[in-house]
Amino acid sequence: MSSDVVDLRDFYGTRLGQVARRMIRRRVRLLWPDVSGMRVLGLGYATPYLRPFLEEAERVLALMPAGQGVLAWPAEGPNRVALTEEGELPFQDYSIDRVLIVHALEHSEPVRNLLKEVWRVLAGGGRLLVVVPNRRGIWARLDRTPFGQGLPYTQNQLSRLLRDEGFTPERSASALFVPPLRSRMMLKSAAAWEKLGERWFTTFSGVTLVEATKQIYAKPIQVRERQRRRVYLPRPASAG
Repeated sequence: MSSDVVDLRDFYGTRLGQVARRMIRRRVRLLWPDVSGMRVLGLGYATPYLRPFLEEAERVLALMPAGQGVLAWPAEGPNRVALTEEGELPFQDYSIDRVLIVHALEHSEPVRNLLKEVWRVLAGGGRLLVVVPNRRGIWARLDRTPFGQGLPYTQNQLSRLLRDEGFTPERSASALFVPPLRSRMMLKSAAAWEKLGERWFTTFSGVTLVEATKQIYAKPIQVRERQRRRVYLPRPASAG
């Protein structure tokens, strides 16, 4: 079951949430340093990590699952967020260049259906970046944050899942090494924790990230059967 969108918003409004956003967004940006002219899609609750792309990408959009709920974003300018069913993304085949999944995979029941839809909409040279709670990290063991909820993954588990669904994992990374404590002193030292963790303790990061490319010839595109839709006709006027 997905986290509630209001709980996610409130978490990122706290000092701890702001630190988490800064540490993870830094790693996302290192993996995707330039998205000029690209169409970027965020799935789940990815909006805290999409802002750096707004002035760079051709288009930035976000979809939030129906079970989670939806909030408008960004606060300024036209809304770029919509609600969706995980197994039916409202985009044409090969129409998206970059897909970022955050706060989605660990909560998704039809996880393979979601990845099949991502495969369908991703362009031939497109890339997928998935951020999930690390099964071996401290954050996944405490349910006081969104990273302590849902099904966590190791990098190997996530990579295997992506390969099963027609993706080729290319790069992996770790982020969020500071313990999930609200201590002001601890949060101020988050950057130092990050440098130390990246060098010596990557196994115990708060989140794991895997970037993958689409295997063009991995499998044929599945043609969905046209669903029958119920049509309501006007009731005929009664005689007399």
